[in-house]
Amino acid sequence: MTTADQTAPTRVDRRKLRTRRAMVDAAVRLMASGRGDRATVQEITEEADIGFGSFYNHFESKEQLFATAATEVLERWGQMIDEATAGIEDPAEVFATSLRISARLGWTHPDLARFLSRAGLEVLRRPDGLAPRALRDIQAGQAAGRFAPLSAEVALAAVAGGLIELLTLRTAEPPTLTEDAADDLARAMLRLLGLSDAEASEVVARPLPSYQA
Repeated sequence: MTTADQTAPTRVDRRKLRTRRAMVDAAVRLMASGRGDRATVQEITEEADIGFGSFYNHFESKEQLFATAATEVLERWGQMIDEATAGIEDPAEVFATSLRISARLGWTHPDLARFLSRAGLEVLRRPDGLAPRALRDIQAGQAAGRFAPLSAEVALAAVAGGLIELLTLRTAEPPTLTEDAADDLARAMLRLLGLSDAEASEVVARPLPSYQA
């Protein structure tokens, strides 16, 4: 038997992964709708379209599921952004691209946008969240002389607050923003970080890389 044969997931393994992913996605939808705190295990499994008994094969409690959902969704999104920006050399463009993609969540992934807008800044600050990556990108831009030497933490607070507010406005009923707001936010944050209006506009005008999450 080859190493590949030994490590390839079996049909049972794949089914377990699909079931677990269904519960994580259901948890995100419930949190996005504001029902996370009130949801029962029965409601979670119905939302995930799986049998009630399957829940405890994967999670000890609904609290563990919701914590896992927050961690996995943010890490999944963060890794996608890392991949989308991997070939970009200009640190200002790396930062702007990450923010432009994240700010478009209200259009591309509304459930995730609602989840983030309801969870607020606390979830962004998680070690596996978007804020650590944004801080890394800000510091990289400063180290390269692309950004002004202001407090990276203060800049991050402005970026995170702007992102949450944009997602909140987008997911309001009725939505009050068009998708151009994502680029407007990125342009404003680049100016905050020290780029001129012309430089910020030029960076934001660059095409976004293809990405899928």
